[in-house]
Amino acid sequence: MGRIKTQLIKRSTMKLLATHKESFTKNFDENKKVVQDMLTAPTKKLRNVIAGYATRLVKNEKEL
Repeated sequence: MGRIKTQLIKRSTMKLLATHKESFTKNFDENKKVVQDMLTAPTKKLRNVIAGYATRLVKNEKEL
């Protein structure tokens, strides 16, 4: 069983994907840099969780 993402993570990620969808790829490290540039995340952990969730959403969308 996986961890459930909080509403803050989901809201922030959806907002970034809605405005800058073309900037995100299937690569976590690239997405981490994109999130760092676009969002002033208070902690490194929060930045990584948002980047990971965005990576997962991009991967799942490409498969469809």
